[in-house]
Amino acid sequence: MNWKHPVFDRRWLMVPPILLGIAVAGVLIARREPPRREPVGESVRPVRVIRVAAMEVVPRALGYGTAKPGQVWQAVSEVRGRVVEVHPQLQAGAMVKQDEVLLRIDAAEYELTVAQFEADIARMEAQLEELAIQEANDRASLEIENAALAVTEAELQRVESLASRNAASATELDQQKRAVLTQRQNVQRLQNSLRLVPQQQKSADAELAVKKAGLAQAHLDLAKTVIRSPFACRLAEVEIHPGQFLAAGQALFEAHGTAFSEVEAQIPLDQLRTLIDPAHGIRGPVMMDAQTVKDLFNFRAIVRYRSGDFQVQWEGRVVRLREQVDPRTRTMGLVIAVDKPYDQALPGRRPPLVQGMYCEVELRGTEQKNQVVIPRSALHDGHVYVVDDDHRLRRRPVTIAFAQAGFVCLQEGLSPEQILVVSDPTPAIEGLLTEPLPDHELQQRLAARARGEGSVE
Repeated sequence: MNWKHPVFDRRWLMVPPILLGIAVAGVLIARREPPRREPVGESVRPVRVIRVAAMEVVPRALGYGTAKPGQVWQAVSEVRGRVVEVHPQLQAGAMVKQDEVLLRIDAAEYELTVAQFEADIARMEAQLEELAIQEANDRASLEIENAALAVTEAELQRVESLASRNAASATELDQQKRAVLTQRQNVQRLQNSLRLVPQQQKSADAELAVKKAGLAQAHLDLAKTVIRSPFACRLAEVEIHPGQFLAAGQALFEAHGTAFSEVEAQIPLDQLRTLIDPAHGIRGPVMMDAQTVKDLFNFRAIVRYRSGDFQVQWEGRVVRLREQVDPRTRTMGLVIAVDKPYDQALPGRRPPLVQGMYCEVELRGTEQKNQVVIPRSALHDGHVYVVDDDHRLRRRPVTIAFAQAGFVCLQEGLSPEQILVVSDPTPAIEGLLTEPLPDHELQQRLAARARGEGSVE
């Protein structure tokens, strides 16, 4: 009888391989080596750095303003009358030279007034001459009458002497006395006439002065019938035609001077402060008159106009400082003048600086030497990070002298040749080992900005 079962045989065949695997695993475990221990090393943080250098810094400030003409003439008719002549170029946009006749008003009425005053003056001068002749005649007559009075008085004395001896009658004595009184009256009349001469002359002189003043006013009114350009200018809107009647005080047109244009740029006070040359050595208050402004703000001014990809610029000069600070922007208005903007115009390349152009104004101060300059990005709440000789990260507090776009100038805290970290050293741990990576491009860009190259913003 056969007791062997097929399923039973297959199960026992799986046991030897399992036992063999267990044996091999045990041998391998018994022969394995323990894990190696790697020595613990210090981590190194790569940082971008530049070498601190003392540079020449050109302080700069930027402001914006709208251009307007430096001289504006509001032409007004000072006398009334009808327009009899108009300049052929009296049109909006036309350029006229200084002292050109732009308009004539009918002058007939004012010429008649002049003639009338001239006649009155001639009459008054004739009266003065007549008064002078009369005075001379009266003085000559007075001399004669005084002589006659002396004769009659002497005759009176003779008659009185004869009468005292009964050699002359009382009638003769009375007649001689009447003759003396009559002669004295003639002398008194001439003396009174001469006393009135100075007052008559003063009155005539005053009336003559009035007539002369009237003649001068008449000449002024006559001159005002011709309107001339007070300076070289460009005309704005004009609506005057020949035959038009003008009233006194009527506005005629506006003209813009071409000698210079002005831009009032709004400059932040902190930037304006850095532009004043320390060489001025101001120790106390100063009067901010025109000359003082020119002396203090003796820096270069550049006026730029941009429109799309088109840009043009002019050299300007500081002419005055506005009287107050803008309460909204905390900026001060600085007026920059550009001389002869029309003479600098080039068709298709450089337009004239005309009214309404919104311009950028760049101000460049005097070079300040030996300034420690660092990028703004290297400043962290009043301190910076440097790398020492052992490549360790160190924190240094600094004091800012003044700031410019893209960089700051330090008053103290760093010295030339120190290695400044310009990237963000995260984590910023004092004594952290670093790997300095010189950023030569940033170093060159920083030096260029300090020299005044590139954009201010």
